[in-house]
Amino acid sequence: MNGDDMDGFLYVDKPVGMTSHDVVAIVKKKLKLDKVGHTGTLDPFASGLMILCVGKATKLAYLFSNCDKTYTGTMHFGVHYDTYDVTGKLLEISDKHIELHEIENAMKSMVGTYNQLPPMYSAIKKDGQKLYELARKGMDIEREKREVHIHSFEITSGLIDNSVNFAVSVSKGTYIRSLAVDLAEKMNHIAALSALKRTKVCDISVLDAHQLDDIKLEDIMPLNTYFKGFPRVLLNDYMINLVRNGVYLDERQLITENPFIVVNEKGDFIAYYEVIEPNKYKPIIVF
Repeated sequence: MNGDDMDGFLYVDKPVGMTSHDVVAIVKKKLKLDKVGHTGTLDPFASGLMILCVGKATKLAYLFSNCDKTYTGTMHFGVHYDTYDVTGKLLEISDKHIELHEIENAMKSMVGTYNQLPPMYSAIKKDGQKLYELARKGMDIEREKREVHIHSFEITSGLIDNSVNFAVSVSKGTYIRSLAVDLAEKMNHIAALSALKRTKVCDISVLDAHQLDDIKLEDIMPLNTYFKGFPRVLLNDYMINLVRNGVYLDERQLITENPFIVVNEKGDFIAYYEVIEPNKYKPIIVF
């Protein structure tokens, strides 16, 4: 199997201490791949599921951009850091006592939609610069709150040495570091993340991911496997030639509101199309 011919998705279980860029670079070098991208950064502080796009699949990173995500982690009460996690600069300490039931009640109250302030140490851009770059210069600029949704937020351990384990499911764009700070604020307290693992993106689980040390070309999920459950549209040889050249399709071929795969009479996957307006379909990938 030649890496240059591979197009698809690769699920990686990122270790703590490595940037998302590091993961991409390691995979490219180890598997001798030219084009590799990821579908969303994961902090060096965090571990867990990263979805990498290989070859033509780099055009499809957006497919995962609106996904809900699930995390497990640990938060430590009584401390506040500039990064909102324990890797940053310690700004405040509190010896305020807290009970487990207070945390549970606060978590329940946060389930639903709320406006979240992203941390300064984030990859959000302001006037072309990433916030974390500004934060490292000692700047703390005004940020806009973002509407996020917390689907579930639960304790998974007892309260030991002011720390508690949790599991949370959230909408896109939710910062778990900010969630920990906001949770503590509801209790007139302070807290920071001390561990975080991303366990799910859409319906993809970290249990399906591969360790970097063990990764192989065969672990790349081909596009025809990923798209196997998508609707298929059979076209004749004349239309297949047009599809290979990037022709748009319309109501003369089909009427649908959903993405689909064009196949030939042999059942081969030819192209992936998306709806761009009613009865007009654009080729996104030609296989």
